[in-house]
Amino acid sequence: MSRWVIRLIILAVIIFIAEAYAFQALKTITRSRVIKGVWLGVSALVYANLLYVIFSTSRSVGQTLQFQYAVGFMLTILIPKAILILGMFSEDIWRFGVKLVSWFTPGQTQPIQGRRAFISKIALGLAAIPFASFLYGIVQGRYNYKVLKYQLAFDDLPDAFDGFTITQISDIHSGSFTNAKKIQYGVDLINEQQSDVILFTGDIVNNVASEMDDWVTMFKALKAPKGKYSILGNHDYGDYVDWETEDDKVANFRKIQELHPKIGFDLLMNENRYIEKDGEKIALIGVENWGKGFNQAGDLNKAKVGVDKSDFKILMSHDPSHWENQVKQDDFHYHLTLSGHTHGLQMGIEIPGLIKWSPSKYVYKQWAGLYEEFGRFINVNRGFGYHAFPGRVGIWPEVTVIELKKASKTT
Repeated sequence: MSRWVIRLIILAVIIFIAEAYAFQALKTITRSRVIKGVWLGVSALVYANLLYVIFSTSRSVGQTLQFQYAVGFMLTILIPKAILILGMFSEDIWRFGVKLVSWFTPGQTQPIQGRRAFISKIALGLAAIPFASFLYGIVQGRYNYKVLKYQLAFDDLPDAFDGFTITQISDIHSGSFTNAKKIQYGVDLINEQQSDVILFTGDIVNNVASEMDDWVTMFKALKAPKGKYSILGNHDYGDYVDWETEDDKVANFRKIQELHPKIGFDLLMNENRYIEKDGEKIALIGVENWGKGFNQAGDLNKAKVGVDKSDFKILMSHDPSHWENQVKQDDFHYHLTLSGHTHGLQMGIEIPGLIKWSPSKYVYKQWAGLYEEFGRFINVNRGFGYHAFPGRVGIWPEVTVIELKKASKTT
């Protein structure tokens, strides 16, 4: 028996125990066989569908839309039940605590109290919040585009670039798209920013180049007077597909690279370009994917050839772990780094000025938004598209607009 099958069996046992435990809350507040049957029936259908997709889909096609939805529906019912279980477990601790105290109180020994219906109702009510949120995230949240604007000041920014604007997009993941009208709205929103330059920081597809075929015309319409530039992300290398031959993978990678000029983007593969304005210039440097623990094709030394250390520099690097591990302390001084990759895990809680949280923060130190260290900045774009989970909950798709300012002129 293969290792992944063993892991699947272990996971199934854990889920079965969790489901049985969560079902106790429902039994506490209702005797209706219909309600109980619907509860059990929906859960059974979701898990059966996931198993069917897993065992019927060849790894040679990579992650499919069917798999995304199967995982999405599983999370939609499983995460609320996890919250329900936490509520019930808290009551169980209290129940057994009361029993334990009675053991040491003469004449007060009593049986373990039954579950209280109002506790189960509260737990079910709390569980309904993430359930509704996940449904919203799948239906509408994945298209809830947000424009986030930042103004960054630098002492050594060339005067001609004071007020220069950059629109950053990342993680298109065209293989997940299903609604052309919604995607067109997102593309139009990018153009509405009327930035000087548009920079795309990787992951144009999920698995294969053909995923972008139906969307080339739409993204080709993006416009910026000073150009459109792009880099590759980890999904653009075809590493998540079981290719029949290495030649097939190489051919797909070539087609991925060809997609960028088709939509009007200048793809930088460990290369640089100068953007000029009124006789002055800034350096734009683009590296291939560099991620801690996997694909590390990015080569800063190669990418910066021809760039002077004194130049004002913008670096495009898909994975923010590159900035954390190599870029931020590099004495070549990269003023601004633009990344993506994390998607903010597509789920979390963000209330400006109050809270910013996602499980993604436990994996990436810089996981969403703007960060500064050593006088150098990185912006981690939350992504235009979505992947794995077919929705977004609290972490919305993002279009970033950054205005560069001369520090001496910001007073």
